[in-house]
Amino acid sequence: MADPYEWLADDLKTLHRAGWYRSTRVSDGLAGPTMIVEGKAVVQFASNNYLGLCGDPRLGSAAQNAIARWGTGATGSRLLSGERPVHRDLEKALAGWKGTEDCLLFSSGYLANLGTIQALVGPKDLVLSDEYNHSSLRSGAELSGATQHFFAHNDMEALANLLEKERNRYRRCLVCVDSIFSMDGDLAPLPEIMKLAEQYECMVVVDEAHGTGVLGASGAGSLEHFNLKVPIIEIGTLSKALGSLGGYVCGNSTLIDYLRNRARTWIYTTGLSPGDAAAALEGVRLAQSELGRRSQLWENIAQLSEGLQHIGIAVFPSDSAILCGQVGNIAATCAFSEKLFEQGFYAPAIRPPTVPTSRIRFSVMATHTQEMISKLLLACQQIC
Repeated sequence: MADPYEWLADDLKTLHRAGWYRSTRVSDGLAGPTMIVEGKAVVQFASNNYLGLCGDPRLGSAAQNAIARWGTGATGSRLLSGERPVHRDLEKALAGWKGTEDCLLFSSGYLANLGTIQALVGPKDLVLSDEYNHSSLRSGAELSGATQHFFAHNDMEALANLLEKERNRYRRCLVCVDSIFSMDGDLAPLPEIMKLAEQYECMVVVDEAHGTGVLGASGAGSLEHFNLKVPIIEIGTLSKALGSLGGYVCGNSTLIDYLRNRARTWIYTTGLSPGDAAAALEGVRLAQSELGRRSQLWENIAQLSEGLQHIGIAVFPSDSAILCGQVGNIAATCAFSEKLFEQGFYAPAIRPPTVPTSRIRFSVMATHTQEMISKLLLACQQIC
C-alpha cells in the first residue's frame, strides 16, 4: 500500500533544491544585543527587541509579581474564567498611549489580525491589501471569505484604480496595510490611504507591529508619526519593542465591544497569561517614560544605514529599525550571512518565498553600542 505521507519528504526535497529550506537556530542567554546562538557568542542583529526591553529586569519583576498573584496562566477564555485586572490595566494603558477610546488584548498579534478581519468582513465584502502585507493580514482576509485584491506595494494610484473599479460591487470594503513592512522596513503612506478610504467609505486596518515604540514623538507609532486623528483600526503586538508577548486592537469603544462578541480568535482562546500582560504593561510605561531609548535607537539606525551604503551595499529604503542589504542571489545571500556568523554577528538571510528577492536583514536595537555597529560594518566590508 502507498504511504499517504510520502509526499511530505518529496516536498522537502523540492525546498532543498530551490534553496528555500529553512531551520531554526537555538539562542541562549538573556535577550539583548549579545547572545549565545548554537553555542557561539554573537552580536544579535536578528531581534525585534527594538528598545532593548525584553531583557530589562523591571519587566521580569513585573511578570514574577503577576505570577505570584494570579498564577502562570489565565486558565480560560476571558469571557469565562480568564479575566484578570492586569488585562484591563494594559488595555487602558495602550488605548491612552494610542489616543483611542478602548483596546482589546489577544494572545498574539497574528490572532489579533485573524480575528479582527474575520469579524469585520465576509463573503459579501471586499478587502484591498498591499502586496507586501504580513501573512496574518492576508490570512485574515482569506479566512473571512471576502474577495481580496492586492495593489502594488505603496502604490496609491493602483489602490485608487482598484477602489474605482471594485468598491461599488461590495457591501463593505476594508483596506489593510502594515505601517512598517517587516521584510523591507519602509513606511506605508497612511495619509494618502486615509484620503482614499474616506472618499470610498472604507474601513482601514493598520498593523503597527514594527511601528509601536519606534515611530512618533512618544513612540505610539505611525499614526502619531503622521499626526493622523482619524478612525483607523490599529492592530499591534506586545512581542517586539514592548518586550513581552501578545497582540492588541485599538479603536473606538463600539469597535472593541463588537470584537469582544464577534472575534473568534478572542472568544475561543485562553486569555493572555498574567505574567506576559504585566511585563507588557511595564514595557508600555518604560517606552513612554524613557525617551532616550528611542533617540539612541535612531542614532544606531543612522550609523548602520550610512555605514552599509558607504561600503557599497545597496540598502532598501527604510523608515524603521529594519535595514535590508542586497548582496546577491539566494546562494550569495546565505553565504554572506554564514560568514557574518563566523565572525560573531547574527544577521539572517531572508529569501524566497518569504520575499521576492534575497537580502540580509539587520534589526537594530537601542542597546547596540557604536562599537558593535562599527565592528559589524568592518566584517561586512571584509566579506564584500
